[in-house]
Amino acid sequence: MDVEIKGTVESGFEKVKEAFAANWQGCEVGAACSVVHKGKKVVDLWGGWLDTDFKNPWQENTLVNVYSTTKGMGSLAMAILADEGKLDYTAKVVDYWPEFGANGKENVTVAQLLSHQAGLCGITQKLTIEDLYDWEKMVRLLAEQKPLWEPGKGCGYHAVTWGYFPGKLTRRITGKSLGTYFREKVAVPLKADFFIGLPDSEMSRTSYMIGANRARIPIRPVDPPPKMPDLYPIALLNPDIRPFKDASSTAWRKAEIAAANGQANARGIARIYGMLANGGEIDGIRILRSKGIEAALIEEVNGSEPNLVTGRNMRFARGFSLNSDEGLYGKNPNAFGHAGAGGSLGFADSSANIGFGYVMNQMQVNQDDPIRSKLLADAVYDCL
Repeated sequence: MDVEIKGTVESGFEKVKEAFAANWQGCEVGAACSVVHKGKKVVDLWGGWLDTDFKNPWQENTLVNVYSTTKGMGSLAMAILADEGKLDYTAKVVDYWPEFGANGKENVTVAQLLSHQAGLCGITQKLTIEDLYDWEKMVRLLAEQKPLWEPGKGCGYHAVTWGYFPGKLTRRITGKSLGTYFREKVAVPLKADFFIGLPDSEMSRTSYMIGANRARIPIRPVDPPPKMPDLYPIALLNPDIRPFKDASSTAWRKAEIAAANGQANARGIARIYGMLANGGEIDGIRILRSKGIEAALIEEVNGSEPNLVTGRNMRFARGFSLNSDEGLYGKNPNAFGHAGAGGSLGFADSSANIGFGYVMNQMQVNQDDPIRSKLLADAVYDCL
């Protein structure tokens, strides 16, 4: 399908626009892509529609749910607190959150908590989607929860529960919610569109998520999904989040779940990661010191063993996901960021001084299709 691509591309980065337009030959409905190179915005593109009726166009400032791409912003908030001397990654979580020590968790460190090693990938009590919006209930259940493996002895992706950890630490340290702290420390100074807890004033510019069953291309027959690890259901199916309907609700958008419900556009994501790639500063605005970034990027999980939840080999720093052999974050093994379910992506590459952002409303349809964000990231590197 041909689509009008809007926005700007600096000379030398035209290949990114070509790759972006080519995504509409597949499943793309509405999307945006932005790239910051050496502190300068060199790609800022958007196109498509907010829905499968193809009547309401994607706008320059459209926001959309970015799922786990939000984890990168929660990790950044922790990095700022650590850089300011208010948070110690090597300290025990109970130093900030005493109730957390119940059921054998008293020795879990902040670094282990943020790198998916605490054994809290899920809660054994049956949950509803409404429970996720009940902040006090969720942090109480997580504090009471017995680890699902010995903390520090394995890594299992905390798909949803992770979001409450930086949130609780931020509240205990600053007295502010993570969404408020992030807005004050990052989003407002950088004029970056990324919200953890969307205010009513921004609701009108959000896109709904679009499910695979509403895609305009056929869903090909695929082999049965591989058997997932035993911990997969408790981590990702309790509660059973409907990825298109729930993630488009007002309640979801307004909640502060730093693991899964950030509302953003590609420009905001790229600007934030462009700042990180540039040593913590952009346009003369310093968010944190380069040493603070280095501390946040110390590898805690090397990915040599399959993840206890996803079964994949995943590398983690102190919250941020680290690049893997598949090169989702470009060609530098030291690149870092976070991807979101369905396709969104944000990453920083300090070696190339690249900040990258991609968002979309059509979640990936066929899992064996080329990854849209990777096609775009590869095009960026072809332009360098």
